[in-house]
This record gives sequence, C-alpha cells and structure tokens, in this order.
Amino acid sequence: MQKTSAYIGLVNPKSPTNVGMVMRAAGCFEVDAVFYSGTRFERARKFATDTKNAQSKIPLTHVDNLPEAPIHRVSTDNEPANGIKRVAIELIEGATPLMDFVHPEQAYYIFGPEDGSLKKEILDACDHVVYIPTIGCMNLAATVHVVLYDRMSKAGRDVIDQRPISENRDVNNKIRI
Repeated sequence: MQKTSAYIGLVNPKSPTNVGMVMRAAGCFEVDAVFYSGTRFERARKFATDTKNAQSKIPLTHVDNLPEAPIHRVSTDNEPANGIKRVAIELIEGATPLMDFVHPEQAYYIFGPEDGSLKKEILDACDHVVYIPTIGCMNLAATVHVVLYDRMSKAGRDVIDQRPISENRDVNNKIRI
C-alpha cells in the first residue's frame, strides 16, 4: 500500500506573505514538499511570514522547471513508486470544477503566480487541470488552503481520528463545548 503524498509547486510567487501562508497550509495538511520557480520570491524571502515555522519540517526548494521538480516517490517498501499525478490549479475554461475532482493519492499541485496564469507548457505537462468556481480570482495562499482542505475532506472521516483536536489546537485554546 502506497503512502499518500501531496506536493505543491508555485510558479514565480511574488508575495512572501503568500508563500508564508502556503507553508502554513503545507504544515496543516501534511504536504511533503513545496517547490517554487522564478526569481521574485528569492528577492523577498527575508520578509516571508511562515508563522508556524513549517520550513523547519517541510522543504521549500527553488527549481527551474516545476513539472520536473525532484519529487520523492515513496511506497511502503521504500522502493520508488509510479503514480504521482500533476494537477494544475487554474481558473481556465475546460478545467474540472474542484467539487467534481477526485484527488489522486499521490498528487503534485501546481499553482500559477498571483498576477498571471500558468503557461501552456505547464498545463500540457499536467495530468489534470482543476479550478475553484469563484467570482473573480482567489488569493494564492487561499487557493492552496481550499485545495488542500478539499483533498483532506474527500479522504474520508478516518482523518478525524488522525487529527484529534486536543493535540492540534493552539496552546491558548482550552475551551470545551
């Protein structure tokens, strides 16, 4: 049985705040690694707001070619496994609405830049293209959160047992119903 895996790819992100929030989402939803392309984030990296310090547990790596990022394919016997599917997240005609999408067990989600769209070469390299039906575009970090939450919610109710509230809430939150 293969371990479920999720990876994130960010095309030339410009906002260190968005990357910080993407890293927070990666930590909350157990992403294996985050990759990014381009030069804008490197110039602004010192301003990143990774408030949960997810970078200490989840690699954040620059790559030149996002579809070819060095994703580690893992199976329970530690042998390389095939099956990681590339999923472009883009508000584009012909894409699958997120509510209809069945997430692959091993997925690499690629998100476009805050101020642009994914290039055709990246879309062509992906196995799926998915969009969130909204009025207008969502913020990059919000989009990542929605996609990862959707992945978790569709994984089944057993995920609740793996994430007990008492172990995951903020240390200042002790309220009970």
